[in-house]
Amino acid sequence: MQRVRVIFINFTDKLHIYRMKILSCTQQREADAYTIEHQSILSINLIEKAAGMLTEAICKRWDKSHRFIVFAGPGNNGSDALAVARMLFLKNYQVEVILFNVSGNPSQDCLTNIHRLNECGCKNYTEVSTKFDPPKLGSGDIIIDGLFGSGLDKPLNGGFAAVIKYINASQATVVSIDIPSGLMCEDNTMNIRQNILKANLTLTMQMPKLSFLFAENEEFVGEWEVLNIGISQEFIDQAESRFYLTEEAEVRKLVKPRKKFDHKGNFGHALIVAGSYGMGGAAVLAAKSCMRCGAGLLTVHTPVCNHLLMQTTVPEAMVQDDVDERFFAEPEDLDIYQAVGIGPGLGQEDITAQATVDQVSCCYIPLVIDADALNIFSTHRNYLTRIPKNAILTPHVKELERLVGRCSNSYERLTKAKELAAYLQCYIVLKGAWTAVITPEGEFHFNTTGNPGMATAGSGDVLTGILTGLLAQGYTSEEACKLGVFLHGRAGDIAAKEQGQISMNASDIIEALPKAWKSITE
Repeated sequence: MQRVRVIFINFTDKLHIYRMKILSCTQQREADAYTIEHQSILSINLIEKAAGMLTEAICKRWDKSHRFIVFAGPGNNGSDALAVARMLFLKNYQVEVILFNVSGNPSQDCLTNIHRLNECGCKNYTEVSTKFDPPKLGSGDIIIDGLFGSGLDKPLNGGFAAVIKYINASQATVVSIDIPSGLMCEDNTMNIRQNILKANLTLTMQMPKLSFLFAENEEFVGEWEVLNIGISQEFIDQAESRFYLTEEAEVRKLVKPRKKFDHKGNFGHALIVAGSYGMGGAAVLAAKSCMRCGAGLLTVHTPVCNHLLMQTTVPEAMVQDDVDERFFAEPEDLDIYQAVGIGPGLGQEDITAQATVDQVSCCYIPLVIDADALNIFSTHRNYLTRIPKNAILTPHVKELERLVGRCSNSYERLTKAKELAAYLQCYIVLKGAWTAVITPEGEFHFNTTGNPGMATAGSGDVLTGILTGLLAQGYTSEEACKLGVFLHGRAGDIAAKEQGQISMNASDIIEALPKAWKSITE
């Protein structure tokens, strides 16, 4: 099964649709309790509603030719699974149910759904209290995983770990309810990876878990969908969270409308410092994307060797030759500019390193630091404090680790990036499948656009140009980050649709930027 990320958001209150919070597992349980109390709904009825949506999502994907084996635990996740089993059985699907009741103390809702399952006539029901005789699993079987939900706070071991390994060794398709059994919602640093179930599909309730956004967890989560089961929006609005998904409606609110009598002087003069001998293409990509994102004027400061290249490939831009033939060697005066982006294709020559530190140190306008400029600061860490406040740093994973040290997993990487953003009082755009905008205040805004086809040379240079162009027009650093990464990803999605993920390149992203802008402004 192809593993893609899918998000279904179906809030009825449009005021809340544009900013999707990611709550901790503790908060999600509190949200359930709040909903039950304040909406006068019984917990068993909330489970019934969730089970109905789970069943509908399952039936859309698989017909009655498959055998469904439901693995249920004694808690509320197991209660969800038992309710799904009953609903599938009543739709004449082939259903077998295995309830693991080792403690002999299932939850009240679990007990209720055991009775309901028996009352509907489902005979293929086994309750495991001691010895487990596993069923034979084939490639056509669908496993419904309701063993452990979001309340898990320690690694699985013993018999349950053996069950997980048995399922993972099979060829069956696995559908996990809310979260794959064994996976924790946030930090899995101390988890035992071989004891985590590998789902093909995860149907999660109301909002995703933070751990779903981490690359190392893709093999466990698989494809995932969010099902809106009606958890109290009032509770979600009031809950404190540092984690958000940036949705299109939020981005639309950021776009600055243009007025009839506006002229190019109203949209800023951007400066891009980029390129070296053999790396002029990076400057071209950054310049083209900057112009496609609305900058009124653009000057590219680049070594003399790139002069003709820039003039012929980006005729809209002005070119400021550096004093050096091959490398960036002398900082540019910033008096006429409204924003500067530095780093694409710059190289790391000693003369370039000194010029980069000097350019950044004296920068008093909005600033984007990317690529080789970041690498220069990673090898000259004593100069990090010279980075001005509210600057935007755009590292990919390896570039970030050169700045903060090696990280064992994505959670640690986010933690260290947050600490760096707070220390420098800057914004960090951590590039990846779910590009994270990290603010100086410690908020994380995960982007929801983009695809693997964007993992290609020059894609980061395009983003630098986009961000610089937005800053030049007067967007704040936070606005430019959210809008810029969303547009970058949306253009990548358009390019992938037209060119295919394997074939697309960075220039395709630039060519798709006009359509990306139209998609959020019309």
